[in-house]
Amino acid sequence: MSPSSVDRASIGVEGLDDILRGGLIAKRLYFIEGSPGSGKTTLALQFLLEGVRRSETVLHVTLSDSEEEIKAMALSHGWSLQGITIRELMPSDGALAGEQYTVFHPSEIELSETTRKIIEQVKRDRPSRVVIDSLSELRMLSGDPLRYRRQILALKQFFTGERCTVLVLDDLTSGQRDLQLQSIAHGAILLEDAKPGFGAIRRRLSVTKLRGSDFRAGYHDYAIRRGGLEVYPRLIAAEHRQEVSRDRVRSDLPGLDSLLGGGLERGTSTLIIGASGTGKSSIAALFASRAAERGEASALFIFDESASTLFSRMAGLGADLRKHVDAGLITVTQIDPAELSPGEFGHAIQQSVSKQSARIVVIDSLNGYLNSMPDEKFLVVQLHELLTYLGQQGIATILIAAHAGIIGSQMSAPVDASYLADAVLLLRYFEAEGEVKQVISAVKMRGGDHERTIREFVMRSGRMWVGEPLRNYRGIFTGVPQKIEARESSVD
Repeated sequence: MSPSSVDRASIGVEGLDDILRGGLIAKRLYFIEGSPGSGKTTLALQFLLEGVRRSETVLHVTLSDSEEEIKAMALSHGWSLQGITIRELMPSDGALAGEQYTVFHPSEIELSETTRKIIEQVKRDRPSRVVIDSLSELRMLSGDPLRYRRQILALKQFFTGERCTVLVLDDLTSGQRDLQLQSIAHGAILLEDAKPGFGAIRRRLSVTKLRGSDFRAGYHDYAIRRGGLEVYPRLIAAEHRQEVSRDRVRSDLPGLDSLLGGGLERGTSTLIIGASGTGKSSIAALFASRAAERGEASALFIFDESASTLFSRMAGLGADLRKHVDAGLITVTQIDPAELSPGEFGHAIQQSVSKQSARIVVIDSLNGYLNSMPDEKFLVVQLHELLTYLGQQGIATILIAAHAGIIGSQMSAPVDASYLADAVLLLRYFEAEGEVKQVISAVKMRGGDHERTIREFVMRSGRMWVGEPLRNYRGIFTGVPQKIEARESSVD
């Protein structure tokens, strides 16, 4: 069944609706599972507010929090709950105190009364969207697992007859997921969180079941912000294939463009690698500045320095980045490593391409990217998927990586990303004639001709330039080269 052939109930969270191929199938019952604090109630309120926005009648049945507590939480997100009917069905003081009835077990009395009130409220209001918060209270009132499952099945059948789309929240306080209960619901969404050794809580969700519809499987990062949940769907590059132009992006630095065979090729990624201070970020920013002068947008994601430092440094080299930022042609996003998740970072890059029409994307640097998420196991795989997506969009991607060390043959990078990149620019320091100088060379370019020489790279006197090939030296990349004396031409 195609997504367009069924009636969908949008959740009101753009990323989650995308994962669900448009939203939940309407008029069915779903579980939202997660530990306390994972954002279940926030997500449920976004679902109800979306119903209000669509002029639907909505109902929130709370078995745990009071109406005052729910309104206070909504206020923290800047929401008005006008249009949402909130019905409190809190367990009685007798049930909480374990009061004993003379004929019936307390659970039978309390559960029957709670169920009756839910049914009466639904029949009175005829809502199209209902939230029940939460299953743990129903589980407590049931007392017996069999009675509990029967009660959930009865509620499902009732809501199906009333043509309601229902979210039932479960805080998983029973210790383990009830698989028999899972079979009752039409779908389930699991919210999880993890606490890294340093930094913010990392949150992710997965759709564990969605009967009768396709969805984007796997884990998807999300965050709880003021305004609700923000969900970042897992990037699948294969969904974005298209034909793209392969023309060149020039730096207008003659020696550099010669090294690259005319400039960076669109739809490819270029790794600029070298020791700290060799000019890696300056070269990347130069490409963005020259693109802005041609009216093209660029996006820079920087981990290792502030935006103000970047602007000041580039102004000293004759490139006014701030002017292009003010004109909207360059966006500079400074990443806070402690707050970053891979999904959110990938989503930000996607947004720069789809909404800001960026034609050059710079990630500065891979060192910061990897160090900011040391507990993530699949960063390189995610980076590969991200680069594939950018290539399919015709974006010229520039990756920056810093070598550990300054001069010598034992230089190392935090990760070998050279196999991921289509081109590799290498910058190194070397000692010659009593000075520490810099060189640049294109050591790899997949699918294109490039110059294989080693040229001096200079940043001085308010500008940068690339010199002529250094043909009278050998061992330059060792940092301490040997000068080769010019050979005398032989005379016949």
